[in-house]
Amino acid sequence: MHSSRITPYLYVAPLVALLLFVFGYPLVRIFEFSFKMVRGIDGPWIGFRNYELVLTQSLFWESVLHNIYLLLAVPFMVGWSLIISVILYERLKGWRLYRIVLFLPYILAIPIIAVIVKKMFQFNGPVNEVLRWIGFDFLALDWIGSSDVALWTVMLLIIWRESALGIILFLARLLSLDESLIESAKIEGANWWQRLWFVIVPQMKIVIEFYIVVSVITILSAVFAYVFVIGGGRGGPGTSTMVVEFYIFNALIRSSLPGIASAVSVMLFLVSLLLIVPLFAIRRRANEEEVR
Repeated sequence: MHSSRITPYLYVAPLVALLLFVFGYPLVRIFEFSFKMVRGIDGPWIGFRNYELVLTQSLFWESVLHNIYLLLAVPFMVGWSLIISVILYERLKGWRLYRIVLFLPYILAIPIIAVIVKKMFQFNGPVNEVLRWIGFDFLALDWIGSSDVALWTVMLLIIWRESALGIILFLARLLSLDESLIESAKIEGANWWQRLWFVIVPQMKIVIEFYIVVSVITILSAVFAYVFVIGGGRGGPGTSTMVVEFYIFNALIRSSLPGIASAVSVMLFLVSLLLIVPLFAIRRRANEEEVR
């Protein structure tokens, strides 16, 4: 009996060892570097000095503020994904084709999508040309070149691409729902919005919570490619699209300050870790509901 309990762990032990080597060792080194003045491959121990330097830099706090602004995209991503998934769930003509088209941006690499969007949103690009053609000249903005607008252009790109994941997640959940409840609501005279809010959303609560947490983690720690392309590789114009990931990149690659980059990476890792905990709680609650 005792050996049978150990057997499953023996099967996964090689993979766990590989993951610890690939991810665990670099993580330990990053924590170590964050307490050192690294020059080359190592350096003297300086305690919390790197953290103190980072927390007194206005550029770091500007980067954090930009990440917080981008978090405003999450409600739009959730709402858009939910509405589109419900429309697809109602199986309008060609819904399978629409599903593929909507998910296509998520399959393509972010730099490819960002380059296309950057071309489209140039001052004399297709988007502004269309706006001028239909008489909305006041909306023909310098989407990429203006420091007041560039970050919001990045947000639009994030909403468009990352919503694809939400659509697929929500649609998968919708296809597993008990349709009798929705049909009963129709018979009772509930309109489309009432069915969505009072019947569908309560049954999708777990998936929505999961998607919210994933989206927040993505925006905090996985938007570098968006900013790098849209901001011309500099987080520009000026520092208008500088985010925490780009701050780490500049500290490590352009300023050759591994200690500073490691300190910011550790802080970003700890914040992301705090957000991962709710994912496990949501998953555990979902499993408990499935058992019931």
